[in-house]
Amino acid sequence: MAFLRMRKLTESDEIGYFAPRTWEFWRALAVCFCLCCILGHWLEMPYCWLMDHLFGIVADDYAVWTDPWYHPYWVYGFGAVFMTLLIEPLKERLVVRRKTLWGAFLESLIIAILIAMVLELVIGLLVNQPDPVTGEYPFWDNSQLPGNVFGQAWLVNDFFIGLAAMLYVWVVFPLVCEGFSLLSPRVANVVFALIIVGFAACVTASYLELKLWEKY
Repeated sequence: MAFLRMRKLTESDEIGYFAPRTWEFWRALAVCFCLCCILGHWLEMPYCWLMDHLFGIVADDYAVWTDPWYHPYWVYGFGAVFMTLLIEPLKERLVVRRKTLWGAFLESLIIAILIAMVLELVIGLLVNQPDPVTGEYPFWDNSQLPGNVFGQAWLVNDFFIGLAAMLYVWVVFPLVCEGFSLLSPRVANVVFALIIVGFAACVTASYLELKLWEKY
């Protein structure tokens, strides 16, 4: 469905979704937060498998291998919120300004990669400083990887984060908005409530299961 949508994409398909003064905008954003918390977990599994095989940088006991499939990875949900509030309005301005959608897409991709690099670098400099004695990094170690930025950010990561941002703002968020627009306001709110309840059930069940694992 997403592929067909991209094939038929027009300028009108990509503008008008950033409407923070409307309930419909915040409803779609809340749904995307929930969906991305779960979908991000699923996408991290093949990504970690690939990075481990190519660079050997993923530990055997990394949580992604053992967490329940319905366990939320909050960073992806908050990432969706960040992209909606920052990159979505930027994308819409680029679509209006650029002569082609491909030009707007490429420019927004470059900006998203740069934003990802800056965020990864700043967060790393703040919380991921190497131990002064052992030299070990507490959270991640990109210092020996090709394309690292000051030992913290890694351009390979930033490129894929940028691609994920493009998939989200060009396809996922517009599709969620369009999907709700096809429903009556009452039905749309019922669907929204069901998604929230389902997500809350996933959160509750996953953390209860993890706590049981800790006991044993």
